[in-house]
Amino acid sequence: MSAEPTNVSTAEEAKRNLNRRYVGTKETFAYILDDIAQSFNIGKYDDIFKMNILKIDLVLQSLTNGVIGIWDIVNDLFLAAIVDKTRTRWGKFKPWLVIYAIPGVFITVLFWALPLFYGTQGIGSNMSRFSIFLVLQIFSNLASSLIAIVRQGMTSTITPNIVDRTRLITMANLLSGFVEKAPEILMGLLIDIYINSPKNQALEIVNNTAWQSGYNKMFVMGGVITAVVSGLFALFYAFVAKERVMQTIERPSILSGIRSVITNKPLLLITLSEFLGAFSLNSGTNLYYINVLNLASMSTIVGIPGAVVSPLSYSYVPWARKRFSTKALWIAGSHVDSVLMLGVYAAGELINVGGKKGYENLAVMIPAFMLRETIWMFFWGIKKVIPEEMRNEAIDYGEWKNGFRTEGMTGVAKGLVTKMVNTVKNFVQPLLLKQFGYDPNASIGNQEVKARHALFWMCTLLPVVTGILSIVPQLFYDLQGEKRERMYRELYERRKLMQETVDNQNANISNN
Repeated sequence: MSAEPTNVSTAEEAKRNLNRRYVGTKETFAYILDDIAQSFNIGKYDDIFKMNILKIDLVLQSLTNGVIGIWDIVNDLFLAAIVDKTRTRWGKFKPWLVIYAIPGVFITVLFWALPLFYGTQGIGSNMSRFSIFLVLQIFSNLASSLIAIVRQGMTSTITPNIVDRTRLITMANLLSGFVEKAPEILMGLLIDIYINSPKNQALEIVNNTAWQSGYNKMFVMGGVITAVVSGLFALFYAFVAKERVMQTIERPSILSGIRSVITNKPLLLITLSEFLGAFSLNSGTNLYYINVLNLASMSTIVGIPGAVVSPLSYSYVPWARKRFSTKALWIAGSHVDSVLMLGVYAAGELINVGGKKGYENLAVMIPAFMLRETIWMFFWGIKKVIPEEMRNEAIDYGEWKNGFRTEGMTGVAKGLVTKMVNTVKNFVQPLLLKQFGYDPNASIGNQEVKARHALFWMCTLLPVVTGILSIVPQLFYDLQGEKRERMYRELYERRKLMQETVDNQNANISNN
C-alpha cells in the first residue's frame, strides 16, 4: 500500500525538511558515547579468555555454542514482539534502554570475574562449574539480544530526517573510533609484555600457579573496568535520547509484524545476503596472532597506517552516496576485504624466509597484513555507514508499504536465519579446531605444526571461500534513486498528516 502521488508544494516541503537538524549537540554527544559503549571492551580476547584462562574444553565450548544459538533464536522472537507492542509516554524504545543498563553491566562483570571464583585451574571438565558458565552465557545472550533490537529501533526513530540520521551514524562511527579500540589495544600490549617479560619467562610459565593467577587478574580487571565504563555511557544515552518518528496508536499483531517482514523486499535481500555470508567459517585472527606469531599486539601494529586512513574514509561517504548507487557501495564495502585477504594467504603460503613458512614469520606477515589493513581502511567509512543506513531504510520501507512500523520484528527477522546458520557454525568451529590438533592447554607458541597451519588458513582463506555467495542477493537491491526519494516524500506527507491528527485530538481533549 502506498500513498497517492504528492503535490509539488508537499514535495518541496519534504525536500526542505532534509536540511532540518532534529538531533542537537547534547543528544549527538550521547549517541556517540553509546556507540563507544558497544565496543569499549576487551571482547576481542574473549576466545583467548575462554580457552586459555577458563580452559573450557573445546567439546564443551561447542555444546555451549549450540545451546546459546538455539536460545538466541527463540528469545529474539519473543523480545521483538514485546518491544513492538510497547507504547509509553517516554516512547517505544527508551524505557528498554534504561531497563537494560544495570542488569547488562552486572552480567558482563560476572563473566569477566569468573577466574576469581574458579581459581587458576579453570573449569576444565568440572560440570558444576561449567553449568554456572552456561547459565551466565544464557542470560548474557538474552540481554544482548534485547539491547540489539532496542538500539536499532532507537536509531531509526531518533530523527525523521534521513540526512540527519546519516550524519549521526557517520559522526558516531568516526569519533568513537578514537576511543572504543583503546581497551583492546592496551590489553594486547599487556598480554605481550606479560608473556614475554624476562621474569615470567624465567618461571617457565605454563603450569606455574603464580604466573597464571596474575595473567587471570589482568583479564578480570580489563573486563570489569570496561564493562562499568561502557554501562555508564549507555545509561547516559538512555536518559538523553528522544524518539521523533511517531508510532501508530494501534499495536501491530505478531502476524502483522511477520507479514510486514515477508513483503519487505530490501529487508529480504539484506537478510539473504547475511544468511549466505554467515556460512563463512573463521577461527579469527587472534588465535593465529597469539599462538603462531606470539604477538597479541599484531592487530595494533598492522593497523597503524590504517588508523590514519580510516577517519578520512568517512569524509567521502556523502560524496560516494551521490556518485554511486547503494548497491555498488554495499558490494564494495562487503567484499574488498575478502579480495585483500586472499593476498595475505598467498604471501603466507608462497614466501619462505630462513627456512620458515611465511605464515610463521613476522617479517612476512606484518607487511602483508599491514598492506591489506591500509587498503581496506579506505573503504571503512562505507563499510560502517552504508549497511547501517540500509537497515534503517528497510524499516522505513516497511512503514511505507504497510502503514505501521515494526522495528523489533524487522530487526529480528534480518538476523534470524543468520543466527540459525551461526548456531551450526559456532558448534562446528571448536570441533574443527580440535580436529586440526588445537590444544587449549598448550603454552603460548607451542601448538603442533598442523594446528599452527590450520589457525592461519582458517582466518584467511577459509572465510573467503565459505562466504563468497553473499554477493548474489546484493546484485538485486533496488531501493535507491527515484524509488528511494519517492518513498521518503510520501512518508513525510503521511507523518505530517498523522501529527496534525494527533495535535487536533489533543486540542479537542484540552478544550473539553
